[in-house]
Amino acid sequence: MANPMPSQEVLDIVRRGTVIPAHPLALTRDGAFDERHQRALTRYYCAAGAGGLAVGVHTTQFEIRQPQHGLFKPVLELAKETADACAASLGRPVVLVGGICGKTPQALEEAAFLKETGYDAGLLSLAALKEETVPELIAHCRAVAELMPLMGFYLQPAVGGRLLPAGFWRQFAEIENVVAIKMAPFNRYQTFDVVRGVAEAGRAGDIALYTGNDDNIIVDLLTPYHVRVGAETVAARIAGGLLGHWACWTRTAVAQLNQCHAIVKAASGVPEEMLTQAAEVTDCNAAFFDAANAFAGCIAGIHEVLARQGLMAATRCLNPKEVLSPGQSREIDRVYNAYPHLNDDAFVKRHLDEWLA
Repeated sequence: MANPMPSQEVLDIVRRGTVIPAHPLALTRDGAFDERHQRALTRYYCAAGAGGLAVGVHTTQFEIRQPQHGLFKPVLELAKETADACAASLGRPVVLVGGICGKTPQALEEAAFLKETGYDAGLLSLAALKEETVPELIAHCRAVAELMPLMGFYLQPAVGGRLLPAGFWRQFAEIENVVAIKMAPFNRYQTFDVVRGVAEAGRAGDIALYTGNDDNIIVDLLTPYHVRVGAETVAARIAGGLLGHWACWTRTAVAQLNQCHAIVKAASGVPEEMLTQAAEVTDCNAAFFDAANAFAGCIAGIHEVLARQGLMAATRCLNPKEVLSPGQSREIDRVYNAYPHLNDDAFVKRHLDEWLA
């Protein structure tokens, strides 16, 4: 029996390339699940033009799976319900990607839940499989793929990922219902390993490449790759992004992706101003993700921006140690002042009341 695939409509969106924000978790100041603001976030992303949402991923906080919180299923169910309502009102699909974590038994359980809930693909984290060999990793991935279409995930070691060689990605790309790969090693060498692996597997036209490199977003989207495979040269591009950085200022992110797609289609070179904007976006990410402190405040930084806009009531995280680093708020002030053209505050202000209703 063939492994499950998403609908053709969803596949077309993913392959064309779209904005997929990594969905944060909204909590009240007291630490309770804030369903009102959680719905508002989902509505914001859809209204901003995002083509999909990733829920239950790093930005949603892996702690939602812990028994004392018990939030994995409620959070993913609420996102599905809200996204479906948005899709109906917008007259277009919203691609839903759900995070899958843990060793094989946990991963299979989460994949089964995602399938039952109606998610389109599972973003498969291998962070829990630190010591497994490449054959063991591939066996794990194949087992999960029997339940759910997969989006691969190269998570940077600084936030819990592991190094994965090009040989792993070549074998992973051979799994027939891998539909996309999110590359987030924050490293050009390792990003190329994924591109190379997909090209060597003969899947460059089928598997959509998505940047998760929040430090290099626009350059990733503008870079043409030429990979030598035997006697042939295989062309590949990064089509879209699944990013924590795109969880805020999302309206601007949609405009940036559209610009990148237009530049690629025109095939007349990359304007210098886009490279300048690429550096500005990276500087913003340094503030939001707390690069100065080894990304300690990466989730809290996104929360801070969303709270300033009124999309979250508090910056609180499930892990009490997940807070803004000293000086991080000032850094966010700095990039707000330096790059006023990159925020979408006016858009949020116009629609906030309806999203919170």
